Amino acid sequence: MKEPIILFEDNHLIIINKPFGMPSQEDSSKDLSAYEWVKNYLRVTYNKPGLAYAGLPHRIDRPTGGILLLTKTSKSAARMSEAFQLNQVKKTYYCVTENPPALPSGKLVNHLVKIAEKNIVRAYNKPIHGSKYAELDYEVLDSDEEGKTLIKVHPITGRQHQIRVQMTTIGCVICGDVKYGKTTFLPEQAIALLAKEIAFTHPVRKEKMVITVPTPLIHVWKPFHDKGY
Repeated sequence: MKEPIILFEDNHLIIINKPFGMPSQEDSSKDLSAYEWVKNYLRVTYNKPGLAYAGLPHRIDRPTGGILLLTKTSKSAARMSEAFQLNQVKKTYYCVTENPPALPSGKLVNHLVKIAEKNIVRAYNKPIHGSKYAELDYEVLDSDEEGKTLIKVHPITGRQHQIRVQMTTIGCVICGDVKYGKTTFLPEQAIALLAKEIAFTHPVRKEKMVITVPTPLIHVWKPFHDKGY
């Protein structure tokens, strides 16, 4: 498995480009997680005895790649956790879907229910018992010769599997995401969903920050990477 790439680091934050297929934190596979990788990096780089501290105020799904923000102090962890909870962090994703949506842009509103024993989420049009409100905006950017479509997604809420299940509700299965629709597997346990950009206020310096990652130069991403997305 590829290693993360450090996009930004100071005394308070460390932001990485998480490889597709790497868990954000330890799961049942016991594979190396991004969280443990960062802690190992901090321990070795700064010669910290024992376990180095790292906070994980948000997560992205294992098969998703891209930006993952971690903190290096408990103060930053508390402030960033609050910012995520209050939707003060703007996240932008790119996904490649098997088909284009009926409309080139729009807002999706659903009510999501997690089915824990299957580790899947179901979307409903109306609230039901145990459901959580989910909202996102999307915009079609381009399509390739095979009809696969590059879509920019801005999640307003931060629910588990939100983009994956909500895009499926409009017939836009994310390439490789066999859990949520008819598609084919991609290498490296990946789905074509990228945490492309994150914008937030620094928890200590109070500066506005925007961090982005390039579109991958692999499998279904390549035609769009070649076009400069």
